[in-house]
Amino acid sequence: MYRVKKVLNHNTIIGIQSEDNQEYLLIGKGLGFGKKVAERIEAGPETTVYSLQKTTDRGNAGELVKSISPVCLEIAGQILDAAEKEFGKIDRDILFPMADHIEYAIKRVEAHEQISNPLTEDICALFHVEYKVAERVIPILKERMGIEIDADEVGYIALHIHSAIEDEKVSQAMQVARAVRECISQIEQEMGKPIDVASLAYNRLMNHIRFMAARAMKGETLKVNMNDYMGVKFPKAFRIAEKVCSQVSRNLKCELEEVEIGYLAMHIERVANEELDG
Repeated sequence: MYRVKKVLNHNTIIGIQSEDNQEYLLIGKGLGFGKKVAERIEAGPETTVYSLQKTTDRGNAGELVKSISPVCLEIAGQILDAAEKEFGKIDRDILFPMADHIEYAIKRVEAHEQISNPLTEDICALFHVEYKVAERVIPILKERMGIEIDADEVGYIALHIHSAIEDEKVSQAMQVARAVRECISQIEQEMGKPIDVASLAYNRLMNHIRFMAARAMKGETLKVNMNDYMGVKFPKAFRIAEKVCSQVSRNLKCELEEVEIGYLAMHIERVANEELDG
């Protein structure tokens, strides 16, 4: 049971739970319609409840909810509903920073300002399903707000969705995407030619670098060491992998385990062979 503290609009209210006396955001179709302060309501199966005691990377949820329009909270909730259908259980506390981002995206469009996201293509490739879910915001914003957002804005929303799925902050996901882009650019430079982005080897390489960067940030280690074998069998790929791993360590400001070199060399060799075959 909840006691209505504030009605934000027809579909959203702030309520105080009778059991713990804490504030919650409740979102549900028609939930706030005709409701009055201090009125008691039940949260039905169609109502989504968010704690306002949580702290996000954009601040305290209780403070954020005061500055975000109820419509943006609803839209963020719709995107999270879609993400939950796609991925299963997710961390819905990302609602507040995602809604905050959507609100600022709307303001940027209205002010004819454009946000730049140089990693949009990389985000789309690395977090493909998250990006597809994030794209659902486009028709919702068009219908409800008369606003059209571009791929760069969708890319940032995709990072919020990824953050809701993995134990990874939006800023960390951005770091990983940047690391992947820089690594592939460095490998292309060392090889002296571009890598075919449509190839299977490229896709495997990109995903390997993604998980390699994530392992480095989490302090995780691979168990099998392939360095001696790869160093002897494929010395050129191994030398490139050494340089790339060293650069990743500097960029992420964390130590990359030496065992990573051999695995990266294997993927570089695959890419080189596929390029030759082509």
